[in-house]
Amino acid sequence: MSPQGHQVLWLAVVWLSVAFAGAANAECPDNTMCGGVNIPYPFGIRSSGCALAPHFELDCNNSKLFLGDFEVLNISIQLSQIRVLNRISSFCYNPKSREMKNNTWVKTLSSPYRLSNSTNKFTVIGCRTLAYIADAKDERYMSGCVSSCPGGDARSAINGTCSGIGCCETAIPTGLRNYRVYFGKGFNTSASIYYATPCSYAVLTDSTFKFSTSYLTSLEFNTTDGGRAPMVLDWAIRTANNCQEAPKNLTSYACKSENSQCVISSNGPGYICSCKEGFQGNPYRQGRNGCQDINECENAENHSCYGECNNRPGGFECHCRAGSRGNASIPGGCQKDYLPPRARLAIGVVVSLLFALLVFLGWEVIRHKRNIKRQALLRMDDENFQQNGGQLLREMIRAEANITFNLYSSEQIKAATNNFDIACIVGKGGQGTVYRAVLDEVSVAIKRCNNEIDESRKMDFVQELVILCRVNHPNVVKLLGCCLQFKAPMLIYEFVQHKTLQELLDLIRSRMFHVTLGTRLRIAAESATALAHLHSLPRPILHGDVKPANILLAEGLVAKVSDFGCSTIDGKTQAVAKGTPGYMDPDYLLEYQLTAKNDVYSFGVILLELLTGKVPLSKGEKSLTLMFQEAMASDTLADILDSDIVDETRMIVIRQAAVLASQCLVVPSITRPTMTLVAAKLQQLALADEVQQYPQPPLLLEDMSCMEVRSTMSTCYGESNTSGVYNIGKKAVLSIEFAR
Repeated sequence: MSPQGHQVLWLAVVWLSVAFAGAANAECPDNTMCGGVNIPYPFGIRSSGCALAPHFELDCNNSKLFLGDFEVLNISIQLSQIRVLNRISSFCYNPKSREMKNNTWVKTLSSPYRLSNSTNKFTVIGCRTLAYIADAKDERYMSGCVSSCPGGDARSAINGTCSGIGCCETAIPTGLRNYRVYFGKGFNTSASIYYATPCSYAVLTDSTFKFSTSYLTSLEFNTTDGGRAPMVLDWAIRTANNCQEAPKNLTSYACKSENSQCVISSNGPGYICSCKEGFQGNPYRQGRNGCQDINECENAENHSCYGECNNRPGGFECHCRAGSRGNASIPGGCQKDYLPPRARLAIGVVVSLLFALLVFLGWEVIRHKRNIKRQALLRMDDENFQQNGGQLLREMIRAEANITFNLYSSEQIKAATNNFDIACIVGKGGQGTVYRAVLDEVSVAIKRCNNEIDESRKMDFVQELVILCRVNHPNVVKLLGCCLQFKAPMLIYEFVQHKTLQELLDLIRSRMFHVTLGTRLRIAAESATALAHLHSLPRPILHGDVKPANILLAEGLVAKVSDFGCSTIDGKTQAVAKGTPGYMDPDYLLEYQLTAKNDVYSFGVILLELLTGKVPLSKGEKSLTLMFQEAMASDTLADILDSDIVDETRMIVIRQAAVLASQCLVVPSITRPTMTLVAAKLQQLALADEVQQYPQPPLLLEDMSCMEVRSTMSTCYGESNTSGVYNIGKKAVLSIEFAR
């Protein structure tokens, strides 16, 4: 039989099973119970034959209701959800074996069910814990988060707060039917803190979850409810993808009540049924068991009727009784009608005049309030300007006539970004959000810093701006001006028209273009030179978020470092880690103190990407830095290198570059080289005769859009916003392994 024939036969079997279930449903009771849980149709006990289809059959064992392996807590027809108990995955230290014991959970749901993305969150508990959630089959999706305690002290966590300290959580995409959980082995519970935090946990749970600090120091979380936590599943009828096709086949159409309606499922293909407005009941059943009219007049006050109420199908009519008039929908709204027509006309004229007068007075009040609001906004702009050191900056600019630096108003910035429209966003980083805009007929990049200026850092920030505006380096994006009339500063940079190093790396990974070793080393050398220049200024500038997405490629693939300037606004020590997963220095994660050596580590990861063509964080359990360190230790470097650049005549240069990368990644950070030494070494390697004998073929990177790269790679790295697709840059939070 042909594939089309098999598909027709399968659909026929499904429709017949639905038809038989519908016939059985006519004799089934409305309120079957098991363990205190009401079982509404289309669900039913397996032995009763009352379910719509086999996937809706439930088991009642020992006064408990089960859907497969899940114990059922509640079923909602109105929300099309079923609430169950989900297994908790654990990762515990065994003091006897001195090893971690991994107890993780893999589950695949049957056809009608999807993991609810609107109600559930992937929750991780622990003081040094990295856990992932991934699609259990084809792994098109992967996400995760890190839970840590500063200094390893569980007392820093707060009850009821799941913000990354002791507990973290992340959302899941729509359409997820199966998933698995696993832990990052680099983030473990070692013997040194075993008695403080013996286990780490990860579970997909619903919004009722409340974090308790006792979960860190005891086994309470995993012993309550038998190591399970509440989770919500969305269910729907999956025999048709939309509400136009489903009603065409009345045999398989599940919305049986004549007062029901079809609603497209918001989680996965298919549809759900609901009662029309003014009706209540079960839309999956017919007749008196289905959707019945709500008689609003039986409880007229709850439906805002204080006069004569007349019920009608799907609604009601409410009007004043005979001999009275007014608004019957409010208490006392109906009054006896005593006035003759002329009196009513005169009153109507007077009321109209009074109304016109009130409208006029109201307009004047609105105008007055608008003026007051405008003055308040101007005062706020001025207060922000003073708070952010605007007056100090203005005086410094006047004192040095050779400074070309513009101070923009808040109105100019709002107009240029269309009031910070998300469509204008071109990137997000650990220090702020970048918008593309046009100011003074020139394309610029406006960086909105994440943090306000601490009063003690005001002078440092202003002096840093003065230094940055003087920077005129070919490999550093030019700072053109700023706006200090918002709570957090806005920095205005030149806009580089072409692409980023991240997009070039995507093209390398997709094998769309061949990029020679010489070109890669030149881009690395130019980037290192830019960072070295920033570090060597009279007041060193620390970037804090070095990654390929922040290295722009101008015409001729000239590297330009961007997205800096906000790193010292709130001091060098932060309460929450800032940066991008995969590029963050392990030393920084321990103390959250930004130094120049943190930029060196991040640059070392970029150098590894250029040499290997691999992403910093893979879907496996090892990061690129760990793979590289193991390869260097076992002398198997060639196994992880990008095959496009591996050549016997150039292996000497590649090994020298690899050694340089390993020096950048060494822990502790005090032994790393400076960016100046790194830049000098890369310039030497880029000009080596072995490298120069291989010229770079022409590249059309300028004509390659991010969407074209995404169609080839299934994802557009950098700061794209994806949903339901594995995206290391956006979805895996703090997924870095400690360097060994």
